[in-house]
Amino acid sequence: MGEMIDKTKAAGNKVAGATKDAVGKATDNKKLQAEGKAQKAKGTVQHASGSIKGALGDKV
Repeated sequence: MGEMIDKTKAAGNKVAGATKDAVGKATDNKKLQAEGKAQKAKGTVQHASGSIKGALGDKV
């Protein structure tokens, strides 16, 4: 179950991060762009965590 939760959260963070990054780029807002990139990275880490949990049977 933890795998699915992590991967769902990861997808949300990736989408939100990409949106922030794009809006920041369009408005020349470097802070918003940085927040977006960080949130996308968080989503990538969450996805990897979910994959590990799936491989280990959610025991992590």
